[in-house]
Amino acid sequence: MGSSDCPSLMGANRKTALERSPLVRGLGLWSATAIVISDTIGTGIFLVSSDMARAVGTGTLVFCAWIIGALIVLCGAFCYAELGAAFPEAGGAYVYLSRGLGPLWGFLFGWMSSFLERPVGMATLAAGFLRFLAFLFPVLATPLFRFHLGGFDFTFTAAQPLAALVVLIVTAINYLSVRVSGAIQVALTSLKIGAIAMLVAAGVLFGNRFPFDSAAHLTATGSGSISGFLTALVPAMWAYNGFNDLGDVGEEIAHPHKNIPRAIILGLFTVTVLYLLANVVYFRTLPFAKLMQSQHVASDVMQSLTGSRGAAWLTTAMAISALGALHVVVLTGARIPYAMARDSVFFQFAKRVQPSFHTPSGALIFLGCLAALLTLTGTYEELYSLFVFGVWIFFALTAIAQFRLRARVPDLRRPYRAWGYPWTTLIFFAAAVALTGNLWMVRPVRSSLGLAVILAGVLFFYRWRRLARASSAASERT
Repeated sequence: MGSSDCPSLMGANRKTALERSPLVRGLGLWSATAIVISDTIGTGIFLVSSDMARAVGTGTLVFCAWIIGALIVLCGAFCYAELGAAFPEAGGAYVYLSRGLGPLWGFLFGWMSSFLERPVGMATLAAGFLRFLAFLFPVLATPLFRFHLGGFDFTFTAAQPLAALVVLIVTAINYLSVRVSGAIQVALTSLKIGAIAMLVAAGVLFGNRFPFDSAAHLTATGSGSISGFLTALVPAMWAYNGFNDLGDVGEEIAHPHKNIPRAIILGLFTVTVLYLLANVVYFRTLPFAKLMQSQHVASDVMQSLTGSRGAAWLTTAMAISALGALHVVVLTGARIPYAMARDSVFFQFAKRVQPSFHTPSGALIFLGCLAALLTLTGTYEELYSLFVFGVWIFFALTAIAQFRLRARVPDLRRPYRAWGYPWTTLIFFAAAVALTGNLWMVRPVRSSLGLAVILAGVLFFYRWRRLARASSAASERT
């Protein structure tokens, strides 16, 4: 079970399963790049700059957080590009960790992704979509009822059941073939880029010229502390998340050894440029005190620049952007429980493939139902904090897996080798450890809940492994 398994390619059974895979390599370079961009540009860039401003207290530090966040994820992108090109299979980091650290670690990632990362990511994007709609239709944000549970105040609005419905609809759309999904992503990605470009153009043509720093910044609660800066990185990391997901559909990408690294790096570079330009417009258009209190930063900026009609058009585009990101999170996320079920370490219904569309129907139903339930439990901010905590633990472990694979399997075919290795991987690892540790201190209850979900997977791993061995032994006897 341990790390001694990492040199193998998961055995002859897995190789046979890959050769007979019912999945189709229908995603080209542009579709793959569109998946990276669309998965990354969801809701974060349009909403979280105000959260970051409240955490650090100055526009300069917010901008620094975006830049440092970009450098961190770029280091991570090099790591994931190398591993994705070496192992172009369904499941992404589930495969990388199984090869680099052993089957238990790969399983725990897949377990975390199936029960925490992807359902929470889907719920967060759906909540962000409804938050955009609430800008257009404020009645959606009206509380229906409130109650207290211990130290937690729960507010239920009309937006939450509607967000659950959105999750189910997008999951149903993902039953379509992967080629159709790729085409959808190219179209939606073009819209996302157009929305940010429209915002930047409006800022250049009509924007005010507020300085980045003023006395109003001193009202922020986290000003000047390292903890505050790390707290500001959490929403930035949510906004940048997505570069790591392309490997999940590695089994459906044409010429994956070339296209996976190209798509990850090209997509992330495009996103970074767009994010930085958008934030320049934010901080040069709105007074800092107003930006800190904004619940709809991009919409408020557009309203200041062009009036209510322009804000409405941009908000509509951003809502569609959130739907595009939700679509790709469902698309990539379903391949993880599918890959695990194929390896007999997950619920076996998850390996069902829709016979006409060749999509993992069992995994789609599982993720869609779980995410729909999660949309009813928390706000946008609470959901993305739980998401970041779970994901960045395994970012750190993936960095370790790359180190181990380089040391233990030096002859492994690596069509792409990470630029700046080992320093870029080490930076990525250190940032992941710092972010998860700080988030644990800032949000201990939700972080502890996330860790409990991850550790619960250990029992299931050993149970499913025993069942798989018993089944294999029985088939050999017959």
